[in-house]
Amino acid sequence: MNMMSLAELNQALQSKQISSVELTEFFLARIAAHEPELNSFITTTPEQALRMAQAADQRLAKGDAPNLCGIPMAHKDIFCTDGVLTTCGSKMLANFTAPYDAHIVSQFKALDMPVLGKTNMDEFAMGSSNESSFFGAVKNPWSLDRVPGGSSGGSAAAVAAGLTPFATGSDTGGSIRQPASFCGISGLKPTYGLASRFGMIAYASSFDQAGPMAQSAQDLALTLDVMHSFDLRDSTSLDQPKPDYVAALAQPLAGLRIGVPTSYFGEGLDADVKKVIETAIAEYEKLGAELVAVELPNQAHAVAAYYILAPAEASSNLSRFDGVRYGHRCEDPKDLADLYGRSRAEGFGIEVQKRIMLGAYALSAGYYDAYYLKAQKVRRLIQQDFLSAFEQCDVIMGPVAPTPAFKLGEKSDDPLSMYLADLYTIPVNLAGLPAMSLPAGQVKGMPVGLHLVGPYFSEAKLLNVAHQYQLHTDWHLQRAPMAQGAAL
Repeated sequence: MNMMSLAELNQALQSKQISSVELTEFFLARIAAHEPELNSFITTTPEQALRMAQAADQRLAKGDAPNLCGIPMAHKDIFCTDGVLTTCGSKMLANFTAPYDAHIVSQFKALDMPVLGKTNMDEFAMGSSNESSFFGAVKNPWSLDRVPGGSSGGSAAAVAAGLTPFATGSDTGGSIRQPASFCGISGLKPTYGLASRFGMIAYASSFDQAGPMAQSAQDLALTLDVMHSFDLRDSTSLDQPKPDYVAALAQPLAGLRIGVPTSYFGEGLDADVKKVIETAIAEYEKLGAELVAVELPNQAHAVAAYYILAPAEASSNLSRFDGVRYGHRCEDPKDLADLYGRSRAEGFGIEVQKRIMLGAYALSAGYYDAYYLKAQKVRRLIQQDFLSAFEQCDVIMGPVAPTPAFKLGEKSDDPLSMYLADLYTIPVNLAGLPAMSLPAGQVKGMPVGLHLVGPYFSEAKLLNVAHQYQLHTDWHLQRAPMAQGAAL
């Protein structure tokens, strides 16, 4: 049952071949069996999940249940969930139980989709390997000595291991797409503002975007249909008409113009990864697409600009965690300054402290113009590069990451190398564009993802382009060893 798509699970539930309670019990059993070695969940909620499954079965019995009703899922632990521990992977929030649901959580709850638990993540979504979590590193189900990617590594690993059919993630600089690539699943970052950020704990507010992570483009289309929702409680939420994402999957690719940036295939890209991506793009040519060379001249500055702007926003957003209102509080503070200082020093991990300091420095008097303002100008240039490229093509394709998943601890002492793991994904967040990763091959037994980038609000086109590829290839059907051999 863990090998079935969301569409197949939906059909099985709607036709009463299986109950939601049976399905939920199956995935809870898989979590219990594999979690000790994978560490993809911070919190599991079996009692709540089974209650929701019972409610779903009652709805299904009436014959008027919506699509996805009764299918279990998991939320990245960055989304507030009423009455459930919401930690953001940090000691700072290790004791925080959310008093309300994030908008996205409430959207799925309205469908009576049982929530299996909250997935592990890099602390406050800061990381590319899921090693900065206070609750320990997540392992890649394809090889337990390798990282799953970050920061949504727990969601990616759980889906890839067959512990949940689908999970939510968030993407600030590649945090859905890079772990999707490393774990051999599909992941989508929507246009900034398409999915509500209400109740999603902020890292960098002008970058953060929620999105779905699942096995295939078809699964992503089903879940994006739920996540695409205008929300008055989020001032950046866009009241954008919702297309029929599932119906759009069937469009043929004839006449599709694929932009291929020459800069994506130069120095720094692993030779074997390059071959995988070139082979995938060649498959699109066979399906009737046309290749167009495009230039993105300012992409080389994206990582530098991002690591000024995102930490600057983080230094402001994380100032609310002070030991006074909620979260970790130091013992026996001498005075208010001691309370602030020790609570934050004890509650935040090294990576988070480093980014807060970097952001505060970039925003300080005398350095704002030299760093922050200049980085904002670079951000605009990167956006203009993409807009110019999309005058010549419909989508842009390239690698998601320079390498397949690297080994645990391999880059822990080399932050620059770690940051460069998001070299190809960060420019998309700077511009606020939609993008996705889909499985396109393997290098030495480890998955490699193909990166698709589209113009604003082109999610339906991206999913269509990915789905047509998946109809003619089987990389999305390849399963991690941990996911194989299980049946209901």
